[in-house]
Amino acid sequence: MITSTIPIQITDPINARILAVSEDKIQGFQRDPVGEVVRESGIDLAVVIERIQAMLRAGTIRRVRQTLMATNLAPGALVAWQVPADKLDAAFDYMFQQDPFSGHVVIRSADPATPGSNYKLWTTLKVPQGYSMQKHAEFLLGKTGAEHFRLMPAKRLFVLGVGHVRRRGMPIGSKADVSADAMDVNVVKLNDLEWRVLVALKREFEPDEIHENLWQPRADEAGIPLQTFYEVAEDLNQRKVIGRFSTFLEHVKPLADGQRVTRFNALFHWAVPPGREIEAGREVGRHHILTHAYWREGGPEFRNVNVMAVAHGTDRDVVLQHKAAIDEHLKGLGIPVSYTNVFWGGRSEIKPSEISPLAYRDWCHKVGLDPESMRSSDLPEQTGSA
Repeated sequence: MITSTIPIQITDPINARILAVSEDKIQGFQRDPVGEVVRESGIDLAVVIERIQAMLRAGTIRRVRQTLMATNLAPGALVAWQVPADKLDAAFDYMFQQDPFSGHVVIRSADPATPGSNYKLWTTLKVPQGYSMQKHAEFLLGKTGAEHFRLMPAKRLFVLGVGHVRRRGMPIGSKADVSADAMDVNVVKLNDLEWRVLVALKREFEPDEIHENLWQPRADEAGIPLQTFYEVAEDLNQRKVIGRFSTFLEHVKPLADGQRVTRFNALFHWAVPPGREIEAGREVGRHHILTHAYWREGGPEFRNVNVMAVAHGTDRDVVLQHKAAIDEHLKGLGIPVSYTNVFWGGRSEIKPSEISPLAYRDWCHKVGLDPESMRSSDLPEQTGSA
Protein backbone atom coordinates (compact mmCIF):
# COMPACT_ATOMS: atom_id res chain seq x y z
CA MET A 1 0.00 0.00 0.00
CA ILE A 2 1.27 3.46 -0.91
CA THR A 3 1.24 5.86 2.02
CA SER A 4 1.03 9.56 1.33
CA THR A 5 4.02 11.56 2.53
CA ILE A 6 2.14 14.85 2.43
CA PRO A 7 1.89 16.20 6.01
CA ILE A 8 -1.70 16.35 7.28
CA GLN A 9 -1.08 17.56 10.84
CA ILE A 10 -2.36 20.98 11.89
CA THR A 11 0.96 21.51 13.68
CA ASP A 12 2.99 21.16 10.47
CA PRO A 13 4.37 24.69 9.89
CA ILE A 14 3.12 24.98 6.31
CA ASN A 15 -0.31 23.58 7.16
CA ALA A 16 -0.56 25.93 10.14
CA ARG A 17 0.18 28.93 7.90
CA ILE A 18 -2.46 27.82 5.40
CA LEU A 19 -5.10 27.08 8.05
CA ALA A 20 -4.48 30.34 9.90
CA VAL A 21 -5.79 32.02 6.74
CA SER A 22 -8.21 29.49 5.28
CA GLU A 23 -10.29 28.88 8.42
CA ASP A 24 -11.86 32.33 8.58
CA LYS A 25 -9.79 35.02 6.87
CA ILE A 26 -11.22 34.74 3.34
CA GLN A 27 -14.27 36.91 3.84
CA GLY A 28 -17.13 37.34 1.40
CA PHE A 29 -17.25 36.00 -2.15
CA GLN A 30 -13.90 35.83 -3.94
CA ARG A 31 -13.49 34.93 -7.60
CA ASP A 32 -10.27 33.13 -6.66
CA PRO A 33 -10.44 32.09 -2.99
CA VAL A 34 -7.54 29.65 -3.30
CA GLY A 35 -5.45 32.49 -4.73
CA GLU A 36 -6.40 34.59 -1.70
CA VAL A 37 -5.11 31.84 0.61
CA VAL A 38 -1.88 31.83 -1.41
CA ARG A 39 -1.53 35.61 -1.13
CA GLU A 40 -2.29 35.79 2.61
CA SER A 41 -0.23 32.73 3.63
CA GLY A 42 2.75 33.22 1.35
CA ILE A 43 2.61 29.55 0.33
CA ASP A 44 2.87 28.55 -3.35
CA LEU A 45 -0.36 27.71 -5.18
CA ALA A 46 0.55 24.09 -5.91
CA VAL A 47 1.43 23.50 -2.26
CA VAL A 48 -1.77 25.13 -0.98
CA ILE A 49 -3.88 22.94 -3.26
CA GLU A 50 -1.91 19.80 -2.39
CA ARG A 51 -2.09 20.40 1.38
CA ILE A 52 -5.82 21.28 1.48
CA GLN A 53 -6.63 18.22 -0.64
CA ALA A 54 -4.53 15.97 1.60
CA MET A 55 -5.96 17.33 4.85
CA LEU A 56 -9.50 17.02 3.48
CA ARG A 57 -8.95 13.41 2.39
CA ALA A 58 -7.44 12.56 5.78
CA GLY A 59 -10.25 14.19 7.75
CA THR A 60 -8.00 16.85 9.30
CA ILE A 61 -10.20 19.33 7.43
CA ARG A 62 -13.82 18.39 7.99
CA ARG A 63 -15.23 20.29 5.01
CA VAL A 64 -14.38 23.06 2.55
CA ARG A 65 -17.19 25.35 1.47
CA GLN A 66 -18.36 28.85 0.81
CA THR A 67 -20.41 29.81 3.82
CA LEU A 68 -23.49 31.98 3.67
CA MET A 69 -24.84 34.47 6.15
CA ALA A 70 -27.70 32.10 6.85
CA THR A 71 -29.24 34.50 9.37
CA ASN A 72 -29.86 36.82 6.41
CA LEU A 73 -31.33 34.04 4.26
CA ALA A 74 -33.57 32.13 6.62
CA PRO A 75 -35.10 32.68 10.05
CA GLY A 76 -32.86 31.05 12.64
CA ALA A 77 -32.40 30.56 16.35
CA LEU A 78 -30.35 28.89 19.00
CA VAL A 79 -32.63 26.31 20.61
CA ALA A 80 -32.30 24.89 24.12
CA TRP A 81 -34.12 21.58 24.64
CA GLN A 82 -35.21 20.00 27.90
CA VAL A 83 -35.06 16.25 27.24
CA PRO A 84 -35.46 13.34 29.69
CA ALA A 85 -32.09 11.73 30.42
CA ASP A 86 -33.10 8.40 28.92
CA LYS A 87 -34.03 10.07 25.61
CA LEU A 88 -31.14 12.52 25.35
CA ASP A 89 -28.84 10.50 23.07
CA ALA A 90 -31.68 9.47 20.77
CA ALA A 91 -32.84 13.09 20.51
CA PHE A 92 -29.28 14.15 19.70
CA ASP A 93 -29.06 11.50 16.96
CA TYR A 94 -32.40 12.53 15.46
CA MET A 95 -31.48 16.21 15.30
CA PHE A 96 -28.13 15.45 13.68
CA GLN A 97 -29.09 12.63 11.34
CA GLN A 98 -32.74 13.25 10.45
CA ASP A 99 -33.30 17.01 10.53
CA PRO A 100 -31.53 18.90 7.72
CA PHE A 101 -32.47 22.22 9.32
CA SER A 102 -30.69 21.65 12.65
CA GLY A 103 -27.02 22.63 12.33
CA HIS A 104 -24.88 22.59 15.47
CA VAL A 105 -26.08 19.83 17.82
CA VAL A 106 -24.40 19.91 21.24
CA ILE A 107 -24.97 18.37 24.65
CA ARG A 108 -24.09 21.02 27.23
CA SER A 109 -23.76 21.03 30.99
CA ALA A 110 -23.68 23.70 33.66
CA ASP A 111 -23.60 23.78 37.44
CA PRO A 112 -26.78 21.89 38.47
CA ALA A 113 -27.81 24.74 40.75
CA THR A 114 -27.89 27.33 37.96
CA PRO A 115 -30.91 28.42 35.88
CA GLY A 116 -31.33 26.42 32.69
CA SER A 117 -29.04 23.59 33.70
CA ASN A 118 -31.86 21.14 32.92
CA TYR A 119 -31.57 22.14 29.25
CA LYS A 120 -28.94 19.66 28.10
CA LEU A 121 -29.46 19.60 24.33
CA TRP A 122 -28.62 22.71 22.32
CA THR A 123 -29.06 23.12 18.58
CA THR A 124 -29.08 25.79 15.95
CA LEU A 125 -32.17 25.83 13.76
CA LYS A 126 -32.81 27.46 10.39
CA VAL A 127 -36.07 27.21 8.48
CA PRO A 128 -36.36 28.56 4.92
CA GLN A 129 -38.21 31.78 4.21
CA GLY A 130 -41.96 31.49 4.64
CA TYR A 131 -41.85 28.61 7.12
CA SER A 132 -42.22 28.64 10.90
CA MET A 133 -39.42 27.93 13.37
CA GLN A 134 -42.06 27.48 16.07
CA LYS A 135 -43.93 24.81 14.12
CA HIS A 136 -40.71 23.07 13.13
CA ALA A 137 -39.53 22.97 16.74
CA GLU A 138 -42.92 21.63 17.83
CA PHE A 139 -42.57 18.83 15.26
CA LEU A 140 -39.11 17.99 16.64
CA LEU A 141 -40.50 18.08 20.17
CA GLY A 142 -42.95 15.32 19.27
CA LYS A 143 -40.38 13.27 17.36
CA THR A 144 -37.70 13.29 20.06
CA GLY A 145 -39.72 13.11 23.27
CA ALA A 146 -38.34 16.44 24.45
CA GLU A 147 -40.42 18.13 27.15
CA HIS A 148 -39.78 21.80 26.41
CA PHE A 149 -37.76 24.10 24.17
CA ARG A 150 -36.67 27.72 24.12
CA LEU A 151 -36.13 29.47 20.78
CA MET A 152 -33.54 32.25 20.97
CA PRO A 153 -33.29 34.11 17.65
CA ALA A 154 -30.29 36.42 17.22
CA LYS A 155 -31.22 40.10 17.38
CA ARG A 156 -27.69 41.23 16.52
CA LEU A 157 -24.42 39.48 15.61
CA PHE A 158 -21.12 40.76 16.99
CA VAL A 159 -18.67 37.95 16.13
CA LEU A 160 -18.80 35.20 13.53
CA GLY A 161 -15.50 33.53 12.60
CA VAL A 162 -13.95 30.29 13.77
CA GLY A 163 -10.15 30.30 13.22
CA HIS A 164 -9.12 27.69 15.81
CA VAL A 165 -5.52 27.42 14.59
CA ARG A 166 -4.79 31.14 14.83
CA ARG A 167 -6.38 31.23 18.32
CA ARG A 168 -4.08 28.58 19.77
CA GLY A 169 -1.90 30.19 22.44
CA MET A 170 -3.73 33.51 22.21
CA PRO A 171 -2.85 35.84 25.12
CA ILE A 172 -5.50 36.12 27.83
CA GLY A 173 -7.71 39.12 27.24
CA SER A 174 -6.47 39.79 23.69
CA LYS A 175 -8.90 42.22 22.09
CA ALA A 176 -9.35 44.65 19.24
CA ASP A 177 -8.67 48.36 19.65
CA VAL A 178 -12.27 49.15 18.74
CA SER A 179 -15.57 47.56 19.67
CA ALA A 180 -17.16 45.00 17.34
CA ASP A 181 -19.75 45.88 14.74
CA ALA A 182 -23.39 45.12 15.53
CA MET A 183 -24.60 43.24 12.46
CA ASP A 184 -28.29 43.16 11.58
CA VAL A 185 -30.11 39.90 10.85
CA ASN A 186 -32.67 41.07 8.30
CA VAL A 187 -33.83 38.34 5.92
CA VAL A 188 -33.08 39.09 2.24
CA LYS A 189 -35.57 37.99 -0.41
CA LEU A 190 -34.06 36.15 -3.40
CA ASN A 191 -35.29 35.30 -6.88
CA ASP A 192 -34.97 31.92 -8.60
CA LEU A 193 -31.66 32.73 -10.31
CA GLU A 194 -30.13 33.88 -7.03
CA TRP A 195 -31.24 30.70 -5.29
CA ARG A 196 -29.70 28.59 -8.10
CA VAL A 197 -26.39 30.37 -7.65
CA LEU A 198 -26.51 30.07 -3.86
CA VAL A 199 -27.32 26.35 -3.90
CA ALA A 200 -24.36 25.71 -6.22
CA LEU A 201 -22.14 28.11 -4.28
CA LYS A 202 -22.65 26.55 -0.86
CA ARG A 203 -22.19 22.88 -1.72
CA GLU A 204 -19.12 21.36 -0.08
CA PHE A 205 -16.01 20.78 -2.20
CA GLU A 206 -14.64 17.28 -2.69
CA PRO A 207 -10.82 16.99 -2.62
CA ASP A 208 -10.55 16.75 -6.42
CA GLU A 209 -12.63 19.92 -6.76
CA ILE A 210 -9.96 21.97 -4.96
CA HIS A 211 -8.10 23.67 -7.79
CA GLU A 212 -7.37 27.12 -9.17
CA ASN A 213 -10.67 27.64 -11.00
CA LEU A 214 -13.23 26.68 -8.35
CA TRP A 215 -16.32 28.32 -9.73
CA GLN A 216 -16.57 27.23 -13.38
CA PRO A 217 -18.05 23.82 -12.46
CA ARG A 218 -20.49 25.52 -10.07
CA ALA A 219 -21.58 27.96 -12.79
CA ASP A 220 -22.16 24.96 -15.05
CA GLU A 221 -24.20 23.35 -12.25
CA ALA A 222 -26.34 26.49 -12.00
CA GLY A 223 -26.75 26.48 -15.78
CA ILE A 224 -25.34 29.97 -16.35
CA PRO A 225 -22.14 31.51 -17.80
CA LEU A 226 -19.28 31.99 -15.35
CA GLN A 227 -19.44 35.78 -15.69
CA THR A 228 -23.13 35.75 -14.73
CA PHE A 229 -22.32 33.48 -11.78
CA TYR A 230 -19.69 36.01 -10.63
CA GLU A 231 -22.05 38.96 -11.02
CA VAL A 232 -24.89 37.32 -9.08
CA ALA A 233 -22.53 36.14 -6.32
CA GLU A 234 -20.93 39.58 -6.02
CA ASP A 235 -24.33 41.25 -5.85
CA LEU A 236 -25.34 38.84 -3.08
CA ASN A 237 -22.07 39.65 -1.35
CA GLN A 238 -22.97 43.34 -1.41
CA ARG A 239 -26.34 42.46 0.12
CA LYS A 240 -24.49 40.70 2.99
CA VAL A 241 -25.74 37.22 2.07
CA ILE A 242 -22.27 35.67 1.60
CA GLY A 243 -20.15 34.67 4.60
CA ARG A 244 -16.62 33.39 4.07
CA PHE A 245 -14.75 30.73 2.12
CA SER A 246 -13.55 28.32 4.77
CA THR A 247 -11.72 25.11 5.55
CA PHE A 248 -13.47 23.73 8.63
CA LEU A 249 -11.59 21.72 11.25
CA GLU A 250 -13.15 19.27 13.69
CA HIS A 251 -13.97 21.20 16.86
CA VAL A 252 -13.58 18.58 19.58
CA LYS A 253 -13.31 15.07 18.14
CA PRO A 254 -9.77 13.70 17.54
CA LEU A 255 -8.32 14.16 14.08
CA ALA A 256 -6.95 11.29 12.00
CA ASP A 257 -3.55 11.66 13.68
CA GLY A 258 -5.07 11.69 17.19
CA GLN A 259 -4.64 15.43 17.75
CA ARG A 260 -7.48 17.66 18.92
CA VAL A 261 -7.93 21.15 17.55
CA THR A 262 -9.79 22.09 20.73
CA ARG A 263 -10.89 20.18 23.81
CA PHE A 264 -13.42 22.55 25.37
CA ASN A 265 -16.13 24.76 23.97
CA ALA A 266 -17.96 27.11 26.26
CA LEU A 267 -21.19 29.05 25.78
CA PHE A 268 -20.97 32.21 27.89
CA HIS A 269 -24.09 33.96 29.19
CA TRP A 270 -24.38 37.52 30.46
CA ALA A 271 -27.47 39.43 31.59
CA VAL A 272 -27.06 43.18 31.08
CA PRO A 273 -29.69 45.89 31.58
CA PRO A 274 -32.33 46.16 28.84
CA GLY A 275 -31.27 48.85 26.41
CA ARG A 276 -27.56 48.10 26.79
CA GLU A 277 -27.47 44.82 24.85
CA ILE A 278 -25.79 46.30 21.76
CA GLU A 279 -23.24 48.25 23.78
CA ALA A 280 -22.36 45.18 25.85
CA GLY A 281 -22.32 42.88 22.81
CA ARG A 282 -19.92 45.15 20.93
CA GLU A 283 -17.57 45.18 23.92
CA VAL A 284 -17.77 41.42 24.40
CA GLY A 285 -17.27 40.98 20.66
CA ARG A 286 -13.94 42.82 20.54
CA HIS A 287 -12.27 39.88 22.35
CA HIS A 288 -10.31 37.77 19.88
CA ILE A 289 -10.88 34.42 21.61
CA LEU A 290 -14.58 34.39 20.71
CA THR A 291 -15.82 32.54 17.64
CA HIS A 292 -19.44 33.72 18.00
CA ALA A 293 -21.16 36.50 19.92
CA TYR A 294 -24.83 37.49 19.74
CA TRP A 295 -27.64 39.37 21.35
CA ARG A 296 -30.19 36.64 22.16
CA GLU A 297 -32.97 36.68 24.73
CA GLY A 298 -32.69 33.72 27.10
CA GLY A 299 -35.93 34.49 28.90
CA PRO A 300 -36.85 33.47 32.43
CA GLU A 301 -35.56 29.92 31.84
CA PHE A 302 -32.04 31.39 31.75
CA ARG A 303 -32.51 34.29 34.14
CA ASN A 304 -33.05 36.74 31.30
CA VAL A 305 -29.54 36.56 29.84
CA ASN A 306 -29.27 38.61 26.66
CA VAL A 307 -25.64 38.48 25.50
CA MET A 308 -24.12 35.13 24.55
CA ALA A 309 -20.74 34.13 23.13
CA VAL A 310 -18.76 30.98 22.34
CA ALA A 311 -15.07 30.31 22.97
CA HIS A 312 -12.99 27.19 22.29
CA GLY A 313 -9.72 26.05 23.83
CA THR A 314 -7.53 23.12 24.74
CA ASP A 315 -7.41 24.01 28.46
CA ARG A 316 -10.55 24.58 30.55
CA ASP A 317 -8.86 26.96 32.97
CA VAL A 318 -7.52 29.08 30.13
CA VAL A 319 -11.02 29.36 28.63
CA LEU A 320 -12.27 30.56 32.03
CA GLN A 321 -9.42 33.07 32.25
CA HIS A 322 -10.50 34.51 28.93
CA LYS A 323 -14.05 34.84 30.25
CA ALA A 324 -12.77 36.51 33.42
CA ALA A 325 -10.94 39.05 31.23
CA ILE A 326 -14.17 39.80 29.37
CA ASP A 327 -16.04 40.15 32.67
CA GLU A 328 -13.39 42.56 33.94
CA HIS A 329 -13.57 44.57 30.71
CA LEU A 330 -17.34 45.00 31.08
CA LYS A 331 -16.94 45.96 34.72
CA GLY A 332 -14.27 48.53 33.86
CA LEU A 333 -16.64 50.16 31.36
CA GLY A 334 -19.43 50.37 33.93
CA ILE A 335 -21.68 47.86 32.16
CA PRO A 336 -23.59 46.03 34.91
CA VAL A 337 -23.92 42.25 34.70
CA SER A 338 -26.65 40.94 36.97
CA TYR A 339 -26.03 37.29 36.10
CA THR A 340 -23.51 35.22 34.16
CA ASN A 341 -22.95 31.54 33.52
CA VAL A 342 -21.00 29.04 31.42
CA PHE A 343 -22.50 26.06 29.59
CA TRP A 344 -19.79 23.57 28.64
CA GLY A 345 -20.06 21.54 25.46
CA GLY A 346 -19.73 17.77 25.44
CA ARG A 347 -20.84 15.53 22.60
CA SER A 348 -21.23 17.63 19.46
CA GLU A 349 -21.84 17.36 15.74
CA ILE A 350 -21.92 20.16 13.19
CA LYS A 351 -23.40 20.32 9.72
CA PRO A 352 -24.61 23.19 7.53
CA SER A 353 -28.31 23.89 7.96
CA GLU A 354 -30.36 23.53 4.78
CA ILE A 355 -32.02 26.83 3.82
CA SER A 356 -33.64 26.11 0.46
CA PRO A 357 -37.46 26.45 0.37
CA LEU A 358 -37.58 23.64 -2.22
CA ALA A 359 -35.59 21.37 0.11
CA TYR A 360 -38.02 22.19 2.92
CA ARG A 361 -41.03 21.18 0.84
CA ASP A 362 -39.30 17.92 -0.10
CA TRP A 363 -38.53 17.23 3.56
CA CYS A 364 -42.14 17.86 4.58
CA HIS A 365 -43.38 15.28 2.08
CA LYS A 366 -40.73 12.82 3.29
CA VAL A 367 -41.85 13.05 6.93
CA GLY A 368 -45.57 13.12 6.12
CA LEU A 369 -46.27 16.81 6.66
CA ASP A 370 -48.25 19.19 4.48
CA PRO A 371 -45.78 21.99 3.64
CA GLU A 372 -48.60 24.53 3.86
CA SER A 373 -49.26 23.54 7.47
CA MET A 374 -45.68 24.58 8.33
CA ARG A 375 -46.05 28.10 6.96
CA SER A 376 -45.14 30.98 9.24
CA SER A 377 -47.84 33.05 10.84
CA ASP A 378 -45.19 35.61 11.91
CA LEU A 379 -46.24 35.36 15.54
CA PRO A 380 -43.36 35.89 18.05
CA GLU A 381 -43.58 32.46 19.72
CA GLN A 382 -40.42 31.31 21.46
CA THR A 383 -41.21 28.35 23.67
CA GLY A 384 -42.98 25.03 23.51
CA SER A 385 -43.84 22.11 25.74
CA ALA A 386 -44.86 18.54 25.20
